[in-house]
Amino acid sequence: MKNYKAPTYEKIKKEITKKVGMMPARPADLPQGAWTEQALKVLEERYLVKDKNLNPIESPEDMVWRVAYEIASSEARWGANKKEVLRVAREFYELMVSRKFLPNSPTLMNAGTNNGLQYSACFVLPVEDSMEGIFDALKYQAIIHKTGGGTGFAFSRLREGGSLVKTSSGTASGPISFMRIFDTVTNEVKQGGKRRGANMGILRVDHPDILEFIHCKEEGGITNFNISVAITNAFMKAYQNDEEYELISPKTKEVVGKLSAKRVFNEIADGAWRTGDPGLIFIDKINESTANPVPTLGNIESTNPCVIGDTLVSTKIGLLRIKDIVENGNKGLFFDNRVKNITKSGVSISEAVKLYDLGPKKVMKLVTKSGYEITATLDHRVMTVSGWKEIQSLKINDEILIQSAKGSFNESNKLSFETINNFPNKWTKELGQVLGLLIGDGWLRR
Repeated sequence: MKNYKAPTYEKIKKEITKKVGMMPARPADLPQGAWTEQALKVLEERYLVKDKNLNPIESPEDMVWRVAYEIASSEARWGANKKEVLRVAREFYELMVSRKFLPNSPTLMNAGTNNGLQYSACFVLPVEDSMEGIFDALKYQAIIHKTGGGTGFAFSRLREGGSLVKTSSGTASGPISFMRIFDTVTNEVKQGGKRRGANMGILRVDHPDILEFIHCKEEGGITNFNISVAITNAFMKAYQNDEEYELISPKTKEVVGKLSAKRVFNEIADGAWRTGDPGLIFIDKINESTANPVPTLGNIESTNPCVIGDTLVSTKIGLLRIKDIVENGNKGLFFDNRVKNITKSGVSISEAVKLYDLGPKKVMKLVTKSGYEITATLDHRVMTVSGWKEIQSLKINDEILIQSAKGSFNESNKLSFETINNFPNKWTKELGQVLGLLIGDGWLRR
């Protein structure tokens, strides 16, 4: 693998075309989309292929077929024939035209156009502490934005403002001054020629320029970045103890100052109130945990704890599996009120903002004395009587909160499947008791 060289887009495209041929015209029997006036306007402005006079030369359905077939054609590299590729393309088309699923913008813009541009949307670029490293990152940022992607940067490696630059016998201007250059370039280079680029900037809380970073978006400052402060364990300990914490030069690794942790946290909160930024990323917690499955390859910056797809959760229409909610849409989830206030009982309904399928991960099963069980990733947190704890840190006899009030059942009592042989087609108390006896886990509750 050390000497492995990935094939070029052109080579892959040639291989696929040789196996299954060019993209066929959109089949006439495929369904039409139901597009709103606003959707049509956005599609025309950003996504539909245009001629040299910038007039669209495809319909929304043509765009969907273009993307669907291009993505499906990759199956030819793994043994699929033309008939199988068409079947996958039709399935993908129907998902997209019904708006049950849409890929990201670069895919909609670039797939099937043979423009050689990537389909990925998100990139993280290193910013090294040298003029060459900084402007290499700037060059790649412009290229990525031009081709439809967005960029994230960790500026923590850049030495603080005012520190010595030996090669020029001058002083460094600091990471925020260079962020302004990245911000200006973003103004000039639209993503894929369709929209302005998006950036994420992160700086460690122990960087000497952290206060300038926290407020860099105020009073008409940096406008094309979301920013987050990378919070360390040392900072949180200092905050808890109302102490100062050390500021460390990224160049020399020496302590160059101290700040009050509470003062800095208050500055973060004030900045977030004024501009919506900065956010927080708990960088040490992420990289200490199993959230980083490949620590030898370097640190990661974000993750989502999760439960397995078969996990049952309370919704306003009864117990549903997480995977069914992901596939079929939000149903309104029940949350135990004690999560917000340990003394407050009862439940509340809230819509889930996002649900993600994060693929295979190592899991543990939590089983209570009453028979309740949940299988989740090691870093998934559950609420206990003494606060949040990761599943992997729980001990025998720890008390966890399950649900302090009744859930709900679907308002309709009609069964969601067809029945035969005079089987009831509606839920009844008696039917529930019979099914409970047949498939229950042996526990009885009043």
